[in-house]
Amino acid sequence: PLHVHLLRHLHHLWRLLHPQPLHRRHYRQLQPAKEKVWREGHLHDGGAEEILQRHEKAWIKEAPEANPQAPYDQSPTKINILYNINMIFIVVFTGECLLKMFALRYYYFTIGWNIFDFVVVILSIGGIVLSDIIEKYFVSPTLFRVIRLARIGRVLRLIRGAKGIRTLLFALMMSLPALFNIGLLLFLVMFIYSIFGMSNFAYVKKESGIDDIFNFETFGNSIICLFQITTSAGWDGLLNPILNSGPPDCDPHLENPGSSVKGDCGNPSIGICFFCTYIIISFLIVVNMYIAIILENFNVATEESSEPLCEDDFEMFYETWEKFDPDATQFIAYSVLSDFVDTLQEPLKIAKPNKIKLITMDLPMVVGDKIHCLDILFALTKEVLGDSGEMDGLKTTMEEKFMAANPSKVSYEPITTTLKRKHEEVCAIKIQRAFRRYLLKRSMKQASYLYRHSQEEGAFAEGAPEKEGLIADKMHEIYGNSDTHLETASGLALPPLASPETRAAPSEAKKRDGEREVKESLV
Repeated sequence: PLHVHLLRHLHHLWRLLHPQPLHRRHYRQLQPAKEKVWREGHLHDGGAEEILQRHEKAWIKEAPEANPQAPYDQSPTKINILYNINMIFIVVFTGECLLKMFALRYYYFTIGWNIFDFVVVILSIGGIVLSDIIEKYFVSPTLFRVIRLARIGRVLRLIRGAKGIRTLLFALMMSLPALFNIGLLLFLVMFIYSIFGMSNFAYVKKESGIDDIFNFETFGNSIICLFQITTSAGWDGLLNPILNSGPPDCDPHLENPGSSVKGDCGNPSIGICFFCTYIIISFLIVVNMYIAIILENFNVATEESSEPLCEDDFEMFYETWEKFDPDATQFIAYSVLSDFVDTLQEPLKIAKPNKIKLITMDLPMVVGDKIHCLDILFALTKEVLGDSGEMDGLKTTMEEKFMAANPSKVSYEPITTTLKRKHEEVCAIKIQRAFRRYLLKRSMKQASYLYRHSQEEGAFAEGAPEKEGLIADKMHEIYGNSDTHLETASGLALPPLASPETRAAPSEAKKRDGEREVKESLV
């Protein structure tokens, strides 16, 4: 049904926005230091961000092949080749680490994957250095082999680009709290059964699966036996000696040193009940609960990867935001909003031309024609998932969480929206056009009056339509002043116009040019 589908989307949106993006603080974007040498800015723009990452995967995929192998009869030539290849990879990864540190400066250690790369490089270099120390001081080579395993960590860097592996790890991380609780339950069951086993099977004859290690004599050995039973492997070997109830399989009168218990026989009925109940509880219920929880979380992670929005989309949004808001003000100008949403990746991207779409989103705007990060994110999310009544309540909760996670948040008081701003612009344009038409009519009326005055005597008897203001001044500059004294706004009298007999009428071309100038000044 539609409402079930909508609620599923809302739950998915809430779980995405609640824990991660809303609690993410805004940090200033690293800018290339202008006071440093030009190479630093160049590395920041290209080397550390694009070139190194472009070839990183290819180097990492080849790195495991360089791990030196040590068969019994390996030739010195092969050893030298593998050693040289390994040194090449160490140099490459060390150079990459140094380039990033040089470009990013102390921001390099604010990224988790960079710290991981740094540790792998240090351990790789340490393995080379310690090899000489091992040979000099005759330390066991096992330690050197353990340190050398750090090079396998290079392969783990591929997780950044492997979406399937990240889905599996995400499912495992989601399962950890529940798995911990189930582990405590399993330990409680094992604790109870180990005490019960020590009380009933501590002196069972050692044969078949029961020996000096796997027995019920001590608590530790009982736990080991129960671990074996939990795996459902070899539990019948532990049960066989317990099924012995009398001679010739066991001696019921055997003296046990340090104990008053006699005999080394078992109890078949108690043993069968003990093993059956424990196998059912531990293996068929508890262990399968582990599998069920992991599979459930894996299905959830798989469904989320097929959802319209996922956590990676929000991370992409914030990474793009940092480029448009390098000072971490949490706002961007309305003028760059079109470029911002066009820079985003699918499904949040709104390709150009997108101004009409952004206007219809009705985004709140604060003083200075700026829009807040959360408003843009929520509008784009609503554009992808659709609109509903629950979205308003979700938006309020999102704003509260965002403010709690960003105590330094700038005052967020919207004064208008993108839709209202467009209405204001359209209204202003209409008012301007109407006023220009009104001024044009007045100027044409004044021009007609002055023209008739220049052609006909006594035309001023009817009175000038414009005696002061911009239109009157412009017309007097073109046609000259009238015989009558027209009062200006300043109270000064205009000089009289020359009589028709003593002045020459202006040419028609000059009149047309003057009228055109008036129209252009008004329009």
